Amino acid sequence: MKYLFYFGHPAQYFFLRETIKRLKKQTHEVIILIKTKDVLEDILIKDQINYLNILPTERGLSKFAILSSLFKRLFKLFPIILRQKPNLLVGTDASIAILGKLMFKNRISITEDDYDVIKTLADITYPFTQTILCPVVCSVGKYEKKKVGYNGFMKLGYLHPNVFEPDVDVKLKYSLRDKYIIFRLARLTAHHDFGIKGISVPVLKKIISEGKKKNFDIYISSEIDLNEELIQYNLNIDPNDMHSVLAHASMLVCDSQSMSVEAAMLGVPSIRVSDFAGKISVLEELEHKYNLTYGIKPSNEDGLFEKFDELLNDLRLKENFQERRSRMLNNKIDVTAFLTWFLQNYPESKKIMKQDPDYQYHFR
Repeated sequence: MKYLFYFGHPAQYFFLRETIKRLKKQTHEVIILIKTKDVLEDILIKDQINYLNILPTERGLSKFAILSSLFKRLFKLFPIILRQKPNLLVGTDASIAILGKLMFKNRISITEDDYDVIKTLADITYPFTQTILCPVVCSVGKYEKKKVGYNGFMKLGYLHPNVFEPDVDVKLKYSLRDKYIIFRLARLTAHHDFGIKGISVPVLKKIISEGKKKNFDIYISSEIDLNEELIQYNLNIDPNDMHSVLAHASMLVCDSQSMSVEAAMLGVPSIRVSDFAGKISVLEELEHKYNLTYGIKPSNEDGLFEKFDELLNDLRLKENFQERRSRMLNNKIDVTAFLTWFLQNYPESKKIMKQDPDYQYHFR
């Protein structure tokens, strides 16, 4: 079987990285296409994965630039699909769904976001896709018939203990102490991020000061340029080590929904400061069912510092969060094992899941 994967973000590649390895081992053919986004290409190069970057120049930030980029992807992808003749197209992007429909190809759209959060993208993707593969808690609006929900999270595709073990030597490699806090600043330029606020610089400086008073080292992983005062905290590491560095951290404070989920998968406490707080089903489950993360609106500064202080003063913080992580993992499937089966047997696997959703519990 021949698969074509399109990735527009590092997290999308991470989600399917182990699945792709397993498909290749079973002699399936895999084509990987990407666009330039953050460290995505660097990670693929480090992994020694063959790929084609169809948009080497990173797109602009305006709505027009986002729409223009979609048409560029359609133009670039069409001849590749025509020439390569893949059996199955997989990705989050609307271009995969649209071209798959027009070219009579089997196609799967993967997501971890609710319809209301990504409404613009969903409205130009879901009418054309064949299957929406997502965590069971995700809402897909009126497209429920196309949904195949699995009892897991996308981030478990690469952070489940069956797949990922933190590197015990990473602290020595980067001279990290036992007590450190990671701050993650997202660029907030995706189509669904317009009008969304995250951590302001004054709040960031204040919370860093509070952390240092408690003798925590501070590191900032940022998609935006840091000013002279903050550059001293820049976390300069190999992108492939990020999850190991995160796994050993005392806490994560961020405005990134994606990294908050990653921290929860690893049992690392996280506070996310975002207008999305209270709006995303995956994070709501992780917060209110498993108590693994906390969402706070940017306007609620008092609540932010109260929660930050509460966590810093918890003497069993790591132990408590590892116990909560274990409870979450015991309730979820091995997402990579499920994905490998689902893609290998598609579209028959979709029929099986529709008839018997509990079939997924073969993959523990």
